[in-house]
Amino acid sequence: MRKILVAEDDKFLLNIYKTKLTKEGFEVVTAEDGEEVIEKLNDTKYDLLILDLMMPKKDGFQVLEYIKSKKILKDTPIIIASNLGQKEDIDRALALGAQDYIIKSQTPLSELMTKINTYL
Repeated sequence: MRKILVAEDDKFLLNIYKTKLTKEGFEVVTAEDGEEVIEKLNDTKYDLLILDLMMPKKDGFQVLEYIKSKKILKDTPIIIASNLGQKEDIDRALALGAQDYIIKSQTPLSELMTKINTYL
């Protein structure tokens, strides 16, 4: 079973992601802040990370910088799911190693599922 880590501080959205991904047959682990994401990445190997950028403790950019500094995690595909839509934010996230970037408010769940399946 493929294991996905979902990092999202909005509990409502986190539950939507978890429910949908579980129904699609994925094992889903969740994290609600950047420090928790890093802890979980160090504990377990994941097949994919869905990462919000605006989170407490450490933001998604800091998490990406951490991942980039750890060669062991470099092959884990990362999809950014954020409401930050400025070109600078998107370019920065991709430059830090994210494979893809969606704007949550503009992307249907079906499109996110398509992207997940592309990277797995």
